[in-house]
Amino acid sequence: MFEKVFKSLDDIMFQEPGCNSELDYAEQSSWMLFLKYLDDMENERSLEAQMTGKTYQPLFETQYRWSDWAAPKTADGKPDLDKTRVGSDLVDFVNNSLMAYLRGFAETATNPNSIEAKIGQIFTEVRNKFGNGYMLKDALDLIDSLNFGTQDQKSELSDLYETRIKNMGNAGKNGGQYYTPRPLIRAMLKVTDPKLGETIYDPAAGSAGFLCEAYDHLKGKATTPEHRQILQQKTFYGKEQAPLAYVVGLMNMILHGIEAPNYLRTDTLSERVADIQEKDRYDIILANPPFGGNKNKQLQQNFPVKSSESAYMFMQHFVESLKGGGRAAIVIKNTFLSNTDGASIAIRKQLMDDCNLHTILDCPGGTFLGAGVKTVVLFFERGRSTKDIWYYQLDPGRNMGKTNPLNDKDLEEFVSEQAGRALGDKSWIVNVSDLDEETYDLSVKNPNEPEDEPLREPQEIISDMLARDKETAAILEDIRGLL
Repeated sequence: MFEKVFKSLDDIMFQEPGCNSELDYAEQSSWMLFLKYLDDMENERSLEAQMTGKTYQPLFETQYRWSDWAAPKTADGKPDLDKTRVGSDLVDFVNNSLMAYLRGFAETATNPNSIEAKIGQIFTEVRNKFGNGYMLKDALDLIDSLNFGTQDQKSELSDLYETRIKNMGNAGKNGGQYYTPRPLIRAMLKVTDPKLGETIYDPAAGSAGFLCEAYDHLKGKATTPEHRQILQQKTFYGKEQAPLAYVVGLMNMILHGIEAPNYLRTDTLSERVADIQEKDRYDIILANPPFGGNKNKQLQQNFPVKSSESAYMFMQHFVESLKGGGRAAIVIKNTFLSNTDGASIAIRKQLMDDCNLHTILDCPGGTFLGAGVKTVVLFFERGRSTKDIWYYQLDPGRNMGKTNPLNDKDLEEFVSEQAGRALGDKSWIVNVSDLDEETYDLSVKNPNEPEDEPLREPQEIISDMLARDKETAAILEDIRGLL
């Protein structure tokens, strides 16, 4: 049922001139889903209060509640035609009244992690892109048909929303920032193995895939109300700068079951590494930071090692943000392992001096759809320096792409063998003492693969060609004599 609703919603937005891509589809469906979710949550809490004889104070004033403006109904549950807004009246109300009211929560919320603050943050960033009020009403009616009442319904909705995020990853040249393959995330979680009560952090959270998967990884272990409270309020922490990614990530976490995420709209790289204190550190860091970018010199001053490459700034943030004994799994371009510029060398040295870089997973081309770069995953622990590194070269045995994406089975061997650091055709260990002390080159070079034949000298090649020409001429003369 839900899948059919999402398909119909896409069909409506396809016809709406204000919605031009999967990015717009995700943004517009996100704000409507969020308000419907809040209305269902409010109704549920109101009923609970009535049953216990308590008073419940709604978040929204009456005229801004979903059930009043989006889908008003009569006492018998039928559409209230007298209160229903359509056409230009609906668009005018949403653009000039509703959105302004919701943005106001950013000013009045006293706790940055409260649901009130999240409301304000979302609607500071999003705008209604429906210009046709009749299409908007059709979209609202579809969203209204969705039900958040049971955990199974929430799970189905979250799966569909994940599909939407995946589609965003294929939209436009920057779409890949929104989607890290979930099988890869799950493998990273199995290796880092977060425990209930540990804090999990992603400072470049995007669509919050790492945090959502971490929640799924841990939720079965939360067997008491106290555990569930810890999981809801004191476990998951994220930051994101890009407006749309932030909105999508926040909605993704909510649909997964994290009601008021510790998820901030901020530029992580604007924070000085030297200012990070123990209270700012986390047990687990999982991240896929943005690659490239030309960060200005002012921003670079926040980091001991100066670089305009955003991923290198994030690497310094990761190391400093880990607690002693904390564990990290970080996706980064494979060129980080071998670049010979001063910043790359300095950061590799810092990483190995301050942390135990125990595992490097080499991912095949095509792991990230549309990204066009090869990546590795760095696994490290803070607290002791690196002695040796276990490498694993992931080879699914097929070309990766949109029709052949990474799956969980592809990573089973890696997860299994990583635990014992097994040696094989696709895995090997490098001792730090064997590295070049000037470059700290960590390139993925599988010693088990046969070496390519050495290239011949040009003179040797020319001589060989001349000799073959002579042989060919002699054969042709022999054939001529037979004619």
